[in-house]
Amino acid sequence: MIGNFEDYDAARHNGSNVDGGGELHGGGYTPAQLARISGVSVRTLHHYDQIGLLVPARRENGYRVYRPADVERLQQILIFRGLGIELANIATLLDVDGRDQASAMREHLSALHRRRHELDQLILTVENTIDRLEGHRDMKNQNKLGKQQSDRQKFEALKQQAVDENERVYGQEVRAKYGDKTVNAANEKLLQMDQQEWDDVNELGEEILKQLSRAMEQGDPADDAAQCLAQMHATWLRAFWPDGIYCAQAHRNMADMYIADERFTAYYDGPCGEGATRFLHDAIYAATDGTSQPQALPNREA
Repeated sequence: MIGNFEDYDAARHNGSNVDGGGELHGGGYTPAQLARISGVSVRTLHHYDQIGLLVPARRENGYRVYRPADVERLQQILIFRGLGIELANIATLLDVDGRDQASAMREHLSALHRRRHELDQLILTVENTIDRLEGHRDMKNQNKLGKQQSDRQKFEALKQQAVDENERVYGQEVRAKYGDKTVNAANEKLLQMDQQEWDDVNELGEEILKQLSRAMEQGDPADDAAQCLAQMHATWLRAFWPDGIYCAQAHRNMADMYIADERFTAYYDGPCGEGATRFLHDAIYAATDGTSQPQALPNREA
């Protein structure tokens, strides 16, 4: 539960009291008042106090009082809790700068996207089951819907299979070079692709192999055909990599990995002939010494 702070926010901006009880004389809120504002229980507030996560001030009579800064801290706590972050980790996050907090929230946001996707699939299945049991659709519509659901499930399974296969074959080396955070984000980006994006990037992958063969016939990794190849490859990488990761050096690092590991080398040498991976490597190096930018994905409707 993330809580409902609308009354508090409105009162803070217009200078009025919050809820029926209002602020205490001298400012601040009792546990009961803060519970009404936030939607959490008094027992939860006491627990946060006991573990040092949200510690109110004490009046002379020993009663707890929460200041506006405590209310805003509670808002942050509830946001992190809504993202599934453990209380022990929240305490650490609240004491670091905003950039680190944002990074942690992005990681948990990715997990929430995966959870939402799973829930969407579950909801669709339950709705279809209910409709079938109640007889709200005729057999023709049921068959059509069943095929659409089956196709969607097959597509999701296909993407997951691609992620699993990449992890099995290349995961250890790629994670060692780029880190778990980057690889996890790349996997998440792939899983979030829709059918059009998936078809586009796979079509581009096939075109890269064709362009590699054509460029090899010219024999010069710095000529126009090879530079076009390198730009296409950069676009292909950016389709899979998280935003902000691609740069010339990262592209060269990937090219180095291609020729350092025979499994990567086989991906290009297999269909395009021996030396293809080395040629692609050299073309990437030639292209990234300049200022050329990756091209856009092809327009399949053109």
